[in-house]
Amino acid sequence: MSEDEDAERARRWLAEAGVTQVSSDAWRRDDSPEALLTPNEVAHTWTGVALEDPALDATARLRTAFGLLDLLGEYWVTREIRLALADQHNPLPAEAFWDACRLRLEAEAEPEALLYSLWVDWFEDRDTSATAFAEVLGNDLASLPAHEVPAGPDRGPSLRRARRVLEASGPVPWPVKQPAYRTAAGMPELHPALFRGLLGSYHDVYGDLEPEAAVALLRQLDLPAGTEHLTKLHQALEAGHRHHHLAPHAWR
Repeated sequence: MSEDEDAERARRWLAEAGVTQVSSDAWRRDDSPEALLTPNEVAHTWTGVALEDPALDATARLRTAFGLLDLLGEYWVTREIRLALADQHNPLPAEAFWDACRLRLEAEAEPEALLYSLWVDWFEDRDTSATAFAEVLGNDLASLPAHEVPAGPDRGPSLRRARRVLEASGPVPWPVKQPAYRTAAGMPELHPALFRGLLGSYHDVYGDLEPEAAVALLRQLDLPAGTEHLTKLHQALEAGHRHHHLAPHAWR
C-alpha cells in the first residue's frame, strides 16, 4: 500500500461516480458541469458513500477513503473514517487503519488533516487516546531503526513520524505517554518535538502532565538558547503547576 496508489484508487472511484478534478482546488460533477465543487464539498458528499460502497470489501473501502484524504486534504474525511471504524455491523480493519496512519505520518509532506484528527479526536478522547498513541508511536519508538538516527537533517521517516506525534501529544494522558517521552529524551534529534509536546501538555485544553516528572524531562533537553517559552514552562513546572488553565497567573 502507498499513498500514491490509494490516491489513484480514490480518483478512479470518484471518476466512476462522475466526479473529476479540474484544478488543484476545484472538482466537477458530470451531471452539473457548470457547478464547481470545493475539496471540502467533495469530502462531505462522497466520503461516506465510499465507506459504504457495497461493491468494495472493507479494506478497499478504507483505502479509498484514505485516498480521498490524500487527494482532498480535508479533515472531514478523517471524521467519516473514525465513524466507520466504530460501526459494529460493518467495521473497517483497525490494523490496516493504523498502518495507513503511520504511513502518512512518515511521508515528507505533512499530513495536516490527519495530525489534527489525532490531536482533537483520538488523543483528546480518553476512550481512544491510549490505543491511538500506542499505535502511532508508543509501540515502536524504543525500537526506532538505528540506521535512521544519524542520517541527514530530516533523520528518516520513523523519526519524522515521532516528531509529528510528539508535537500533537499534549492531550494524551501522562501515564500513557510518559514512557515514550522518556525514550525521546534520550534522542537529541527529538528534543525540540518533545519540548513542544510538553508545552502542549501544559497549555492544551485537555493537556495532561505531572509537573515533577515533566520538569525532570525538561532539564534533559538540549534546546537552542532563547527557545520561546522554555523559561516560563520551566518556572511553571518547578512551581508545581500542572495546567495553564488551572493557574493562568503562573504563566503571566
